[in-house]
Amino acid sequence: MSSLPRRVKSEAKSLTSEDDELPSFLNSSSESEEEEEEWEPKSKIAKGPRLPPLKNEAKTRKVPAQRSAVARKRVKKVAIKEEMDVSLPIAPAEDNTMQLLKLKEDDVGTKPKSSNQNREVPRKKKINAFQGKNVKNLESDEKPSTSVPVVGSQVKQGKSEEDFAFDEPPFKKIKSTTCPEGKPVKNLGGNKIKEEFEMNWDIVQALSEITNVETWVCANLIRLFQEENTIPFIARYRKELINNLEADALREVQQALEELRTVAKKTHTMIQKLKKEGKLSGCLLTALLNCRTLEELDHVSAPYKTGSKGTKAQRAKQLGLEPAALSLLQNPMELNLFSYIRPTTKGLSNIKEVEAGVQHILADIFAKDKDTLDFIRKLCQQRYICIQSALAKVSSKSGNEKDIDKFQLYHEFSCNIKNIQHHQILAINRGENLKILTVKVNIPDAVKNEFCWWCVNERWRPKQFLNQELMRILRNSVEDAYKRLIYPLLCREFRSKLTSDAEKESVMMFGRNLRQLLLTSPVRGRTLMGVDPGYKHGCKLAIISPTSQILHTDVVYLHSGQGFREAEKIKRLLLQYNCSTVVIGNGTACRETEAYFADLIMKKYFAPLDVVYCIVSESGASIYSVSPEASKEMPDLDPNLRSAVSIARRVQDPLAELVKIEPKHIGVGMYQHDVSQTLLKATLDSVVEECVSFVGVDINICSEILLRHIAGLNANRAKNIIEWREKNGPFINREQLKEVKGLGPKSFQQCAGFIRFNQEYIKNFCSNKKTEPGSYALLTKVGVQGKKKSKPTPCASRQPNPLDQTCIHPESYNIAMRFLSFIGGNANDIGKSDMQQKVNAVIQKEGLEGTAKRLNTTVHTLQLIIDGLTQPEGFDIRTDFDKPDFKRSIVCFEDLSVGTVLTGKVENATPFGVFVDVGVGKAGLIPVRNITEAKLSKVKKRRSLGLGPGERVEVKVLNVDIPRLRITLDLIRVL
Repeated sequence: MSSLPRRVKSEAKSLTSEDDELPSFLNSSSESEEEEEEWEPKSKIAKGPRLPPLKNEAKTRKVPAQRSAVARKRVKKVAIKEEMDVSLPIAPAEDNTMQLLKLKEDDVGTKPKSSNQNREVPRKKKINAFQGKNVKNLESDEKPSTSVPVVGSQVKQGKSEEDFAFDEPPFKKIKSTTCPEGKPVKNLGGNKIKEEFEMNWDIVQALSEITNVETWVCANLIRLFQEENTIPFIARYRKELINNLEADALREVQQALEELRTVAKKTHTMIQKLKKEGKLSGCLLTALLNCRTLEELDHVSAPYKTGSKGTKAQRAKQLGLEPAALSLLQNPMELNLFSYIRPTTKGLSNIKEVEAGVQHILADIFAKDKDTLDFIRKLCQQRYICIQSALAKVSSKSGNEKDIDKFQLYHEFSCNIKNIQHHQILAINRGENLKILTVKVNIPDAVKNEFCWWCVNERWRPKQFLNQELMRILRNSVEDAYKRLIYPLLCREFRSKLTSDAEKESVMMFGRNLRQLLLTSPVRGRTLMGVDPGYKHGCKLAIISPTSQILHTDVVYLHSGQGFREAEKIKRLLLQYNCSTVVIGNGTACRETEAYFADLIMKKYFAPLDVVYCIVSESGASIYSVSPEASKEMPDLDPNLRSAVSIARRVQDPLAELVKIEPKHIGVGMYQHDVSQTLLKATLDSVVEECVSFVGVDINICSEILLRHIAGLNANRAKNIIEWREKNGPFINREQLKEVKGLGPKSFQQCAGFIRFNQEYIKNFCSNKKTEPGSYALLTKVGVQGKKKSKPTPCASRQPNPLDQTCIHPESYNIAMRFLSFIGGNANDIGKSDMQQKVNAVIQKEGLEGTAKRLNTTVHTLQLIIDGLTQPEGFDIRTDFDKPDFKRSIVCFEDLSVGTVLTGKVENATPFGVFVDVGVGKAGLIPVRNITEAKLSKVKKRRSLGLGPGERVEVKVLNVDIPRLRITLDLIRVL
């Protein structure tokens, strides 16, 4: 196709009128601006310094010869108008990715800094020259030879709208699929929303400063999130675009991006409201557009909110004193305050009231000036600012002694805000909310003195000589601004920033602990007895088969004088079902139940069975047992017995069982009830999605609950997949997912790589159906899919594809097949030792980078293909994680002594230390100072998961506090 896609054409046309659309206040601003939702700012290319490098860069761009002259002009025009600093190369050697960044940078919507442009021009020349050499390679391939969409080849050759589009939705769909509100990706037709959402700061630069992530990575992430890519998909299949960031880092960037968007949206709403009320002035508009945080926005907009009585400055302005205040700064020689006295008017009746009014107006001007606030903030960063807490007088008289003792550490507490720990902030906040503590931020007087001197002699120095009286008013105004307006603002900002950071860390810690728990290695091939301990209502038992089927349920009363008689029943059940593993929940009566089983095991009561037991967290089991999901799964079972089934299944397959429970009920967090519940839920749901996706699910046997947590799927799509499976039989290959109702191109792209197919089961099914499963056709080539607006016909190829059992994404099947032919391998040998040997031989000879270059792909994509081809069938990433700690005996709290060496399992991790279950009924604490990098295993450092729930550790007892039931431990090593 010789013409460009429609969106590029309209882009070029609309750019001619952009300068006219810019409001006057934006033309005078030195800050770069960004809109809230669309993130495509108005270009300010009219400025002189930016044009020369852009033109030079445009001249070096090589345009394929097939394009018409009009097309070349348009492309060049777009390049000049839309060039940005976000097109920084990913890495010098990865050329296809660079091509993506340069041709698709307009999707991100940021403005360049001139220094960045000048620095990047030479590198882009080199890249374009290299791309010119590889045009033939790109043309000869049937698909782009990278997991990243190569947009250059699309512009050159055009792409059929019938293509199913792994890399991105078809152009027509972009307007509806990439924006939840149904708005187009870019507002090219002079859309007013674009103007209203512009800010005086650059979204990419701001995001980079907040998250400490490179600018080009932030730009790519904004585009990826706008295109509705999920975090698991980005983390696994778009590594080259994100500099190999992990999922946790991606979540932080996503949260920071949402916060910036929230600020921009609320700013826009406030501007519209003030404009309607006639309160919007030029200075106020600039101040609002400079706001980067909600605290700043609240400070600027507070006096103008509906229902506000108005500030002292506003009341003084209503009395007509604003000209006097401005005159004091601009033309004090002509100012006569006595002329403003009105004896009959309140507020103007004498000279003191007039002076006070002028002082309030000046203080308001000072407190809302950006340069003034920037100076005081910078000054505070250089000085010792501390946060202090003390026991509240009211609580010391009438408070609960237990609650007061909990906050004993904070009764007389003081710490530099730069050094205070996150858990200390959360503890102080909780104490303040309970009215047990009083908290204040202490800013030294030296800060105030230096600030006042700077204001009077530098920033707000009058243009003419001031007499003694007017100088006194100016000094008083500065002091009043600091004491009444700026100091409270700084305190709010410091407290808000500390609390926000502490909440985020608490949520991220909860997420890390949850991931460690979900990825606990499953115990397969065992028949298990789950025990939900209890006193009065007995211990509930459930025996489940190695395939999680419920074999038997019962209730035994171990702690009401019938222990010996019940032992016979337990022995009979264990022998009948050949069960040698008991799983005990850690709730009420856990300690007594553990002692009961340990005593029987020590006496070899269950011989000839060698019985072992383990303790597992039962957090959330009771909630799940009465949930609709549990009723649907176990309709004929009493809710009390369902919890015993859940406890047993938590050991057999922790991930499949724990996803049924709302994450915050799993109980591996810190202060989770004090933090933002919206942020907590979003983060934990994202962690669950990440874990389920990375482990993968077998599409033909997994439950609907597990399926809905796969990236790109939701409850409705999971339900539709199950219905399709029940109606049409098992899925044969990934291509059949396209036949499922509601599963469009984007959903397929996000979920396809995380769905697995058991090849043995598929081959048996195909042979029973008299289907030839020998050879198979790749279904990812251009043109195989059905039309864009209709599902493929059910008679699509039903032949199995061995690549469907791997983590390789369908968009990379073409490269995988070329790699197989390159090494002389066969797709039917995936996961076998022969395949491993062939891959190793080629990589040793050619090297990873050399092989990737030969295949015209990226190193990250090739590494993923190699992993998929060499991992054994049924590979599970959870095998690298720890299994439950099985025991045969018990240790009492009183048996512990200083110096005793024990093994235990990590229960929970917090910023101040790690809690370890050492089998005495009370978890011990390893303080964070005792957890050094040398003691952590190299595997854990590589996986960057730290010390988390489920890990087995060897510890030494440092201190035993029997009255307070506290054990302090030292970490010896990770087992």
